[in-house]
Amino acid sequence: MISLFWIGLIALLVLALALDLGVFHRDARAQSVGEAALWSLVWISTALAFNVFVYFAYEHHWLGIGFHAGEEIDGGQAALEFLTAWVVEESLSLDNIFVIATVLAYFKIPAESQHRLLYWGVLGALVMRCVFIVSGLALVQRFTWTTYLFGLLLLVTAVKMMAQKEEDLHPERNGLVRMFQRFMPLNCELHGNAFFVRGANGWCATPMFLALLVVESSDLLFAVDSLPAVIAVTSDPFIAFSSNAFAILGLRSLYFVIAPLIARFHYMKQSLIFLLAFIGVKMLLAHHAPIPTSVSLAFIVGILSIGILASLVSAHGSAVATEPATAHAPGGEQHLQGMVRTSFRTARRVVIGVVGGTIFGLGVAMLVLPGPALIVVPIGLAILSTEFIWAHRWLEKMREFAASRDAR
Repeated sequence: MISLFWIGLIALLVLALALDLGVFHRDARAQSVGEAALWSLVWISTALAFNVFVYFAYEHHWLGIGFHAGEEIDGGQAALEFLTAWVVEESLSLDNIFVIATVLAYFKIPAESQHRLLYWGVLGALVMRCVFIVSGLALVQRFTWTTYLFGLLLLVTAVKMMAQKEEDLHPERNGLVRMFQRFMPLNCELHGNAFFVRGANGWCATPMFLALLVVESSDLLFAVDSLPAVIAVTSDPFIAFSSNAFAILGLRSLYFVIAPLIARFHYMKQSLIFLLAFIGVKMLLAHHAPIPTSVSLAFIVGILSIGILASLVSAHGSAVATEPATAHAPGGEQHLQGMVRTSFRTARRVVIGVVGGTIFGLGVAMLVLPGPALIVVPIGLAILSTEFIWAHRWLEKMREFAASRDAR
């Protein structure tokens, strides 16, 4: 019966991808940072709403879920493991975003075609992560010593990242691309969103397909890091894969938000190094002095917060050093106050989007699952309407519909 959860999860992922490409992004167009930020909030809210579902499913052991490898996982532990694994995967995706930005720039993929390319990249990544996670967990359960192997792998990766210098990537040297060139000729010109075109001498691959190959192979390498990291958090295959899946789904929108700003986050690499090292130590101590998941989550969030704050302070310091006269110039104080107000408004918008989107998504889920959907959905829309016009319009339509029904 637990397989029904897997069927439902896969159906949900397929539906999300189908709506994304077939409805919301049917036409090829460039995605603005504001639109990408809104979609990032949608995916974050969806992941948090799914985490609520995980809590209730494991707390009440729906269809027998929550009994794995002879151990019982309650709702609180399951939700905590899901959230921690999701945060870890989102964090490790930052390095992947830098690689994706470099690959798309190298192959000169236009902005209007990038979303479609990343769509197929995400689809391939989901399949690979499912295979890796299920097989990796089976390996750890059968051979417990592989936990130490994965822990050492993470420590080695952290040391390599620390010693690695910033170097230009060379997508043309990618082994998968060079192997593919032996079987199919290449076309150096872009043909819209087409991956293959038919010419006088038969079918040829376009730069869109080569970029997709490099993105997929890069994700394969990043999976080597994320797989042990997720296994260190949870041994439940459903929690491990679903947390990874929701993190990967939000990667495309997150890319369009972070890619233009990635150069400003100077200290995020150091945060990721400490994150991998911590998880590596956690795996090495798993059978001797296990670290609670709550402590791991707090440590991981702390590491990432320090990296983000240090990057923001560093960027602000660089701006002040570059333009020393700005702060003392007439109106400089007003400019600084304006920056503070803008930052506060942005933070407020993000918080409202996450909280309201989570409640709204939970209410939508209650249309199928047990729960007061007719109460929860308007509450979520009411919270979102304080910052988003579309939510205000939806709430007004619901009020008009309710009023018309009462009039009858």
